Amino acid sequence: MRLDLSILVPHLGFLAQGAFLTAQACALALLGSIVMGAFVAIARTSSSAPLQRASCVYVDVFRNVPFIVQLFFFYYGLPEIGIYIDAFTTGVIALSIAGGAYASDVIRAGILAIDQGIIEAAEVSGLSRRVMFTRIVLPIALRTSVRPLGSVLINMILTSSILSTITLNELTGSAQIVVSQTYRPFEVYVVLLVVYAILTYLVSLAIALLHRRLNRDMMQAVG
Repeated sequence: MRLDLSILVPHLGFLAQGAFLTAQACALALLGSIVMGAFVAIARTSSSAPLQRASCVYVDVFRNVPFIVQLFFFYYGLPEIGIYIDAFTTGVIALSIAGGAYASDVIRAGILAIDQGIIEAAEVSGLSRRVMFTRIVLPIALRTSVRPLGSVLINMILTSSILSTITLNELTGSAQIVVSQTYRPFEVYVVLLVVYAILTYLVSLAIALLHRRLNRDMMQAVG
């Protein structure tokens, strides 16, 4: 069989739209994951036993249930009780909730790694716990968690391919439509492999550069 990528030229615009939709969904889901992860991390490090138990249940459930089951529950299950959400919003919500379970562990580790002297100094200065967490603890924890959160984003990009199962024409969904039109799955999926590899590599590179810059700024601030 001869590899003929020229047959994909008329479909490049459609595939680019799918890639853009993937980028949109993952960017919004990353933001949602960080917000949810931050709330859960604060709950897990709080002195409230009910909050700790509730946050642990959330993490255990969404880390141990296959993502496709979670996605189908939101898209096909919720309409049975009168809750209707479009495919894109469902995908973002599902990715955010699942990603939040992983991000919470990352942010929690960042919180626990903070020098206790910083927290004690904030307490002595009379700051409330809310102000202390929002202005001191969380910014430091997020800053030190850039690399692991980057891994959460990469995993999210790869997991987003499952969104094609709820009729969302993201990158993988668009590729499946092109296959049905061209009957050339080999060429289409070769391109798909390359695009995902390049996309995750670029994200890894951006995260590494961001981590290096933040560390440099931190060292300069300490100096």
